[in-house]
Amino acid sequence: QVQLVESGGGLVQAGGSLRLSCACSGRTFSNYAMGWFRQAPGKEREVVAAISSGSGFRTYYADSVKGRFTISRDNAKNTVHLQMNSLKPEDTFAYYCAAGRYGLRTNQNEYDYWGQGTQVTVSS
Repeated sequence: QVQLVESGGGLVQAGGSLRLSCACSGRTFSNYAMGWFRQAPGKEREVVAAISSGSGFRTYYADSVKGRFTISRDNAKNTVHLQMNSLKPEDTFAYYCAAGRYGLRTNQNEYDYWGQGTQVTVSS
């Protein structure tokens, strides 16, 4: 079974940066599509960024974060990161790491495992 643990969230001022990390306990990590989602109270989860399985490392970004966020993975270390720059108050969400089926996945229904979330709060 796969366990995901996020870290790196916190409180930051607008314009600042945070780097979220996700540690995965799965032994076939490289075969999983990975993604970062975010969810605010009263809202559905939405994809922030995704990265493909294997070594091709195709990526997807939500329009709202393009040019500001970067997703990366290190298959040797079973980790995924989300570098968040130029943060805005509208980026305030709980952020979740997810692992899914092979390929590049952008829908939450395509993911099988989820972390517990890490809160990101951006003040104006």
